[in-house]
Amino acid sequence: MPPKRGRKPTGKPRAARASVSLPPEIYSTLQDIAKQKKVSTAWVIREAAEKYIAEQWPLFEVARNG
Repeated sequence: MPPKRGRKPTGKPRAARASVSLPPEIYSTLQDIAKQKKVSTAWVIREAAEKYIAEQWPLFEVARNG
C-alpha cells in the first residue's frame, strides 16, 4: 500500500495517541516542569510514563530492545 500523499515513510511505527484527564493541580505542575525544562508538556508526560514502566518492569526495556 503506497504511503499517504505528502508523507514520507520513516520506517518507524506511528506513535499511539492517548487522551487522559488529569486533576488541574497535576496538569499545572506538569506544565511548570515543562516550562523549566523548555520542553512540551507531552514530552514530560512521555518521560514520566517511560520512567514508571522502567521502575515497575525493569526487564521491559531489555526485552523491547532485544
